[in-house]
Amino acid sequence: MEEIRAATILPAIREDITFTTSDGEVLVGELALPNSAQPKATLITLHPLPTHGGFMDSHILRKASNRLPALAEIAVLRFNTRGTSSPRGTSTGAFDGGVAERFDVAAAISFAQSRGLENLWLVGWSFGTELAIKYGPDHQISGAILLSPPLHRANDQDLMRWVEFGKPLVALVPGDDDYLKPDEAAKRFSIVPQAKVLGFEGEKHLWVGERATRLVLNQIVQTVLPGSAELPESY
Repeated sequence: MEEIRAATILPAIREDITFTTSDGEVLVGELALPNSAQPKATLITLHPLPTHGGFMDSHILRKASNRLPALAEIAVLRFNTRGTSSPRGTSTGAFDGGVAERFDVAAAISFAQSRGLENLWLVGWSFGTELAIKYGPDHQISGAILLSPPLHRANDQDLMRWVEFGKPLVALVPGDDDYLKPDEAAKRFSIVPQAKVLGFEGEKHLWVGERATRLVLNQIVQTVLPGSAELPESY
């Protein structure tokens, strides 16, 4: 066995994918599946702000894809929102500040459903959390996990939709976040009875380092598969 490090890529069935939005944009991405089992859950990841370097390979999302199919039998779907580029390619269209991106979220969920994947969770990071909050209640998902939510584009009206929606909404908030710290996040999310705000002392918006990565990935797994063992640090 070897220690799992930042660059570790564990075994999985990895497929380059494309899917088309209802307004005609072609989005590029990757689907990573467990090698030998039906996935117990599926993460549909929504990356940070593309105008500030966010894309499908943003490190937490890439590491989730590299590790969780093997360690937790979880499928991970990553993709570039409209107008976003990565080594995988460029999605057509142009960044629309979170408005037309609603079609991107819908197309990703539809793609996962078309593959027969179940227990679908949105996992947004920063800008991606805004998309999850605003558009998650429009779809058949199990819930949403929010990494470093700024609550900038998503407002209280968007949060109120989750009250009726009733699905889990779990926010992972760094103690030293640049935009929204745990105490303020707890106040903002308090209008959603089922929302959970988990603060992480000493962590920052970008979740830098292996310790932060393990904290986030373990919490994701515990959320989508309650009662799971802590992820191993070697494989």
